[in-house]
Amino acid sequence: MSDLTKEEIEIIKESIPKRIGMNIKKYRIQKGIKQSELAAMIQSDRQYQYKIESGIVGISVVKLALIAAALDVSISELVCID
Repeated sequence: MSDLTKEEIEIIKESIPKRIGMNIKKYRIQKGIKQSELAAMIQSDRQYQYKIESGIVGISVVKLALIAAALDVSISELVCID
C-alpha cells in the first residue's frame, strides 16, 4: 500500500465531487425533475443542490442516499466514475 501524494489527493478531492454532481444532474434531468424540486424532495435548498451538482461542495453519504432515493436510482449509479 502506497501513500498518496498531495497532488493525487487534490485531484481526487476536486474530481470526485464533480463526477458525482454530473451523475446526479444526469439522472435528475432524465426524470424531468427541476433542481428546486429535487432540493424540496430531500428537504434542502436549491442553492445547495446547485453546488452539489456543480461539484463545488462534497456530498455526505446521507445526502447522497436521500438523493438516490428521490431519483429512484442506486447510490452506486451516482458514484460511478468510469
